[in-house]
Amino acid sequence: MSLDFTAIDFETANGFRGSPCAVGLSRVRDGRIVEEAFWLMRPPVGHDHFDQRNIQIHGVTPQQVATQPRFAEVFDEITGFLGDDILVAHNAAFDTGVIKAALQASARSGPGFSYACTVILARRSYSLPSYSLPFVAEAAGVPLIHHHDAIEDARACAGILIDIAARQNADSLEDLYQRLNLALPVMPAFVPDPDQPVAQAAASASNWFGWPEEGPNPEPNPAADSNHPLFGQTVVFTGNLQISRGTAKQRAALMGARPASSVTAKTTVLVVGDGFIAADLKLGKTTAGRITAKARRVLELHERGQKIEVLSEGEFMQMIG
Repeated sequence: MSLDFTAIDFETANGFRGSPCAVGLSRVRDGRIVEEAFWLMRPPVGHDHFDQRNIQIHGVTPQQVATQPRFAEVFDEITGFLGDDILVAHNAAFDTGVIKAALQASARSGPGFSYACTVILARRSYSLPSYSLPFVAEAAGVPLIHHHDAIEDARACAGILIDIAARQNADSLEDLYQRLNLALPVMPAFVPDPDQPVAQAAASASNWFGWPEEGPNPEPNPAADSNHPLFGQTVVFTGNLQISRGTAKQRAALMGARPASSVTAKTTVLVVGDGFIAADLKLGKTTAGRITAKARRVLELHERGQKIEVLSEGEFMQMIG
């Protein structure tokens, strides 16, 4: 066996997962990147509006994709490039979710495939304050200059997996997952559901609330996918998110996480709102020039050696869809 796979990264036009506007792919053979592909595309009809916030993140504009084919047409080229490869993504719950949501919005089917998530693998291989792509790429010694450029992110994801496999002395993805006592996830073939109300999925991106109340902490969903990056985590929230604190806790619990109201020795993940980005950890502050009491507590625990991962609201929103 050899270390063969294809890394993928999607960028979306708006807050709905099924609005891909760009995709990058990086093919690896025998532990080396050998070929790459990139496509711009128009999202499915009805989901092709661009939010200014998304444009600011990835730089793709409506004008750039105006003459490009729709996702449904590009998807054939994507699957042609993938072939029978295992698909690898950083936060694979997001990228596989993009595929499923965009297929549903396009009313077309798609093949199944095995996939790997470098967030899950990085947690087993590095000790970092955040497992966002820039932090993990730095730990793996992988260059990442233009984060959220689809092809550069896919390339960084590929490099991260190559480094993790080397650290674990694994000569294939299957071997790597066995060494880490993990099961290689599988996304089954997708068949669109004609009764699913796709159009409603895009409505939740811009609801802002006042300073949140903690509210109850729901129990984790015992039937959740154990391959999801939030599964088994104890999650605490601080600051304002685009959704209410109660909804955030419910969605985290649905993914198998245990929501909590304060940072303790059991905390494994802190989700920070109010424009926080992972790079702020190095500065000890948020982009707004302040840090919440919970985030300050996490920094203190970091100094004492406790492993608590910090997620920005964007990373968390990607994980919960």
